[in-house]
Amino acid sequence: MQIGIFAKTFTRTSVEEVFAAIQREGLTQTQFNMACIGLTSMPDTISQDMTDRVRKASIKYGVAIAAVSGTFNMIHPDFSQRQIGLKRLAELAKSCLPMGTSVITLCTGTRNETSMWKKHPDNDLPEAWHDLCVTMGAALQIAEDHKITLAIEPEVSNVINSTGKARKLLDEMQSPNLKIIMDGANLFHAGEAEKMTSILNNAFELLADDIVIAHAKDLAKDGEEPEFVAAGKGLLDYRTYLNLLKDCGFQGPLILHGLSEAQVPESLAFLRKQLELLETEE
Repeated sequence: MQIGIFAKTFTRTSVEEVFAAIQREGLTQTQFNMACIGLTSMPDTISQDMTDRVRKASIKYGVAIAAVSGTFNMIHPDFSQRQIGLKRLAELAKSCLPMGTSVITLCTGTRNETSMWKKHPDNDLPEAWHDLCVTMGAALQIAEDHKITLAIEPEVSNVINSTGKARKLLDEMQSPNLKIIMDGANLFHAGEAEKMTSILNNAFELLADDIVIAHAKDLAKDGEEPEFVAAGKGLLDYRTYLNLLKDCGFQGPLILHGLSEAQVPESLAFLRKQLELLETEE
């Protein structure tokens, strides 16, 4: 596994400074966001000059772009908002290979109109599932056209709020362009943290073969609106989580996020220590 970090962890005035900051931490992987180059996360247009600049910075500082954020609300109750999201996704997809990445991370969405990260009771209705499948079908056509991969993660506040639903979506879509982001901290509904080991084991039983990226943050509190903290500062059983990643043969990027820049050295040291312990146990 290769440790990386969300590029947005570092607030800088240029994309070159962002990549330089990542390099100074000894990291060689990042999950990029177009906001790091002065655009919105999902721009209406991305110029070739912009993509060239990102790629050159990535190469200069030796930091590979494991993925780029393409989050939009895939089941927004306003159909026109979903269409805008798809249009912007197509623009981002067109820019991926020129920037040096082939993965876009998605948010499966919520019926909540104001935040993609807040739960809504209608997320569990058949209509929400139908809208997700329609939007995802269109998104996967974009991915196929541009030869990229889309990656989703189960999140308790979204329509894909369990690993079982993630598996169901993969099975229904039947697309090699749809894969999984595994984030151990995202899997726990209210009262489920006490069943952490079994929930983590089940997640990997269902999704291990489709993981392309793993995330590293921590769980402060489970529930309908969970709270997250920097890796090593919460409840997540990292020993079990990392062992499961290792046992399924995952060798991709393990991306730190949900932390401030000031917290990076401590969380990075924690994660490196955990990975060293895995190696000594072999």
